[in-house]
Amino acid sequence: MMEQPSSSTSSAADASADAADTAAGETSFRTAMMDSFRGLRVDREELRRRISIPQYLRLAIRRAIYSKDVAAGVDSADLLAADEVDIPPEGPMVVFINSRSGGRHGPELKLRLQQLMGEEQVYDLSDVKPNEFVEYGLACLEQLSMGDPIAKHIREKLRIVVAGGDGTVGWVLGSLGGLHKDGRYPIPPVSIIPLGTGNDLSRSFGWGGSFPFAWKTAVKRSLQKASMGSLCRLDSWDLSITMPAGEVVEMPYSMKLTGECTLDQDVVVNGQLPEKVTCYDGVFYNYFSIGMDAQVAYGFHHLRNEKPYLAQGPIANKLIYSGYSCTQGWFFTPCVSDPSLRGLNNILRIHIKKVNCSEWEKVRVPPNIRSVVALNLNNYASGRHPWGNLTPEYLEKRGFVEASPDDGLLEIFGLKHGWHASFVMVELISAKHIAQAAAIRFEVRGGEWRESFMQIDGEPWKQPLDKEYSTFVEIRRVPNQSILIRGE
Repeated sequence: MMEQPSSSTSSAADASADAADTAAGETSFRTAMMDSFRGLRVDREELRRRISIPQYLRLAIRRAIYSKDVAAGVDSADLLAADEVDIPPEGPMVVFINSRSGGRHGPELKLRLQQLMGEEQVYDLSDVKPNEFVEYGLACLEQLSMGDPIAKHIREKLRIVVAGGDGTVGWVLGSLGGLHKDGRYPIPPVSIIPLGTGNDLSRSFGWGGSFPFAWKTAVKRSLQKASMGSLCRLDSWDLSITMPAGEVVEMPYSMKLTGECTLDQDVVVNGQLPEKVTCYDGVFYNYFSIGMDAQVAYGFHHLRNEKPYLAQGPIANKLIYSGYSCTQGWFFTPCVSDPSLRGLNNILRIHIKKVNCSEWEKVRVPPNIRSVVALNLNNYASGRHPWGNLTPEYLEKRGFVEASPDDGLLEIFGLKHGWHASFVMVELISAKHIAQAAAIRFEVRGGEWRESFMQIDGEPWKQPLDKEYSTFVEIRRVPNQSILIRGE
């Protein structure tokens, strides 16, 4: 699973992010050294006792996952071994690692984690999917907890560490979200070891923008913080797309074809509604965008798939991404007569619902906007803050509230072009504020446009457009919030 950059930016903005990531890594390195001098180094054996799940449970969980049979895991558990456990671990955890992330450091980190807590507690996502852990492994632990107090303690205290980028973290959070539907509580909270390119989820919850592999103590410190950190909440957003039937679309992994369309009929549409439609559903945690930034991400995604040797780590990704964005008309429009290079106001209508309001309200799409973003987190595109730090006076004037990842609101803003985006990302100016919303409907109708580009959390796709019929994107908050562990 390849991690995507969060949004297209200029070379200057990327250089700024690289410098920030390097500084963060150096800060973590110095912090680890200072802690060791002060006698605050994490003792390996003490950490192991704190986080290691008893072996008989680890083996039973793994057996259930690999056999895809909960009963097989339960039957294989040596319950007599529970009598040998004097004190259950205070912060038991399992780790999901995307070993393809982090350049060459992914396999090295996987080995290090296995050494610290046992091989059976570390799952490589290329072998074990998070939904398989929930369906079989966690279910096995729940079955055992009915008669085993140690298993019950582990289930109640279990925490999860995700080593990967934002896409990997969202994948795990989405799998855990299914526990709400089945009433399987408590939901294990999640911490992050950042291995991706943007790492905006990691930044937003205090886990940093990069991981300092130069100092192995950092691994132990991350696990210790994951076992002790306080909990916080994160909104997640359901995104549904309704399009005319017959369109061929290569959707990202996170978007699933569904037979049931949930289009709200209370809004007057600009185009016509076709008799037959195709619908996709997905969930995002950071952002949805439509326009030129998604087009650049889409081109980069395919370039890297065709030439994977170019993807050697976050810095190389950002350099390629910056160069690619210059060829797509994001900075230099090659032909102003091309309809696809004009403002989104030609094809896009936006309706929103505000907090505690059941009525849809139409909002104006500013002219010359070539990218529209609906943002959930405070961090975007490798730690940038395009919404800005708004004054109380401005918030009151616009009817906004201070943005937070658990406030039930999305911030909608626009970017005009690559140069405008560059100044926004280095925080010289703010993005074009459009609205704050508790629900959003985008209506896109092609006219002269044959296609548009969209993305959620760095996963882009090319969306065909029809001259007569509209394509609808509706965003609503998922009722149950995700639970994360603070790194600070």
